[in-house]
Amino acid sequence: MSGLSIRSDACELDFLSLGALVHRLDPGVVPFRKARSFEIHVSGGEYNVAANLSDCFGLKTGIATAMVDYGIGELVQARVREMGVTPYYKWFKNDGVRGPNIATVYSDRAHGIRGPVVFYNRANEAGAMLKPGDFDWKAIFSRGVRWFHSGGIFAALSETTSELIIEAMQAAKAAGALTSFDLNYRAKLWASVGGIERAQKTLGRIVQHVDCLIGNEEDMQKGLGVAGPDVQATKHDLDPNTFFSMIERTIAQFPNIKLVGTTLREVHSTNRHDWAAVLWLNGKTFVSPTCQLDVLDRIGGGDGFASGLIYGLQKGRSPEESLRLGWAHGALLTTYHGDTTMARLDEVETLAKGGSARVQR
Repeated sequence: MSGLSIRSDACELDFLSLGALVHRLDPGVVPFRKARSFEIHVSGGEYNVAANLSDCFGLKTGIATAMVDYGIGELVQARVREMGVTPYYKWFKNDGVRGPNIATVYSDRAHGIRGPVVFYNRANEAGAMLKPGDFDWKAIFSRGVRWFHSGGIFAALSETTSELIIEAMQAAKAAGALTSFDLNYRAKLWASVGGIERAQKTLGRIVQHVDCLIGNEEDMQKGLGVAGPDVQATKHDLDPNTFFSMIERTIAQFPNIKLVGTTLREVHSTNRHDWAAVLWLNGKTFVSPTCQLDVLDRIGGGDGFASGLIYGLQKGRSPEESLRLGWAHGALLTTYHGDTTMARLDEVETLAKGGSARVQR
């Protein structure tokens, strides 16, 4: 058992996340400036975990988010239903010209020596308009929620979204739910709303309410201001000792945290990565195997890791098994187009136990 206090009684939801839904335009390997067509993926750092836990792992999940009454909103709603996620929408009316809108993320997949380029149009985004009081947390949590989750991408959208996260975290804790937060530090997002100083002040306030933290060395350094080696200069990206040393400093600042996990990725080229994951749980450390990935689309791999880890912990698997499930699911997610899973649970279990890519006949 993990040692985490996870509710075992009947709950309407195993997992609830709070965040903004976006639609990602993906021209494949073609740079956007030369693109003539693209795929549309429905995504969101917080939503992805709920979608993965529902579609692959069979948990009952929900998303509290903004929704807009126009065509893109209808597209997004259809994808949310397809993934089996229960929505709790705060509705916004689109004026037919300027919004509010569902945000757009532009992200090509690149290839080989050419890295992916991500940029945004989050102007007049409905998700950024969410504020405390928009959701009836008492009613939502009264029906039973085992695990509540949010993340740093949503926190960066506006002053009100970070306050909403704190409101929801407090309600979750009062109702007996375990809380998690993915730091997901994005320099471009924070630069537009006050930069690294505001990020550290905001995320620090949120993390005081968090039981389980997802984040790598850069997330902890830049998002929380934890001292550590220069992540850009570190050559040994798969060395877990650097991560574990930073955990001790993080726990010293935030003693409420019981779990910290992250993926370790050494990028040889856009399509060839070494992949591992690590877990710190109640003072004990765990390290996954390392495998080499042939990456089709790297976006969403970290959310895939978080999903498998949370599933394992909720099902009473050991920390080692839970870490391997997260590592395996995150690895598989890089082999699909889009940000959310196309894996089956049996595939994840097989890889977690050391399975291979042999033909299944």
